[in-house]
Amino acid sequence: MGLDTSVILRWLIETYKCEVVAYCADLGQGEELIPIREKALRTGASTVHIKDLREEFVRDFIFPMLRASAVYEGVYLMGTSIARPLIAKAQVEVARSGGADAVSHGATGKGNDQVRFELTYAALAPELTVIAPWREWDLSSRTALMEFARRHDIPVPVTTERPYSTDRNLFHISFEGGILEDPWAEPPPKMFLLSNSPESRRTCPSTSRSTSSGATRWRWTAIGWGRWRFSSG
Repeated sequence: MGLDTSVILRWLIETYKCEVVAYCADLGQGEELIPIREKALRTGASTVHIKDLREEFVRDFIFPMLRASAVYEGVYLMGTSIARPLIAKAQVEVARSGGADAVSHGATGKGNDQVRFELTYAALAPELTVIAPWREWDLSSRTALMEFARRHDIPVPVTTERPYSTDRNLFHISFEGGILEDPWAEPPPKMFLLSNSPESRRTCPSTSRSTSSGATRWRWTAIGWGRWRFSSG
């Protein structure tokens, strides 16, 4: 459970005065799943379902995506978004098996994930009410979410020292928030969980930046493992 979903669980209980059944999709997050059940129950969930979707994820989503060379706008790998329909599909199954009358997701009201989740809900279970907390509550920032978690004694992976969230599966990991909102900020070494920082190689040279205006042509040159230099020419 990341920052958003940790807070959402408690918020649903307090706002709707309802029983909340927690659900988590196992997409290969590894050790991240170990504390999920205990944490969800401690936060107020009546029951917890952890669905192992790894084989289906690889067979029906990752492999077809790779065979199709599906890359968003030609540059962005869809490691996170490709899993959303599968997550929503299994969530619908859990909701129906438990007699739930609504489903909820943690997608913000400004991104595409809300569309991926809600189109899947609409296709598979149009009778279920969709609750999207990010479109309802007044917790408008990550700082507000962390304060809510502190007041309710909810442990979250995001701290003031690490003000960013991760979204991981067996194919991909993505980060968002905090210092990463600045495109010029280099990721700190502790963010490399599935790979190693290029700076960890002994022979990796330093980098430099330059900017220009007007009709300038840029030349990119590889200068080391995973690093590039560009200059006008």
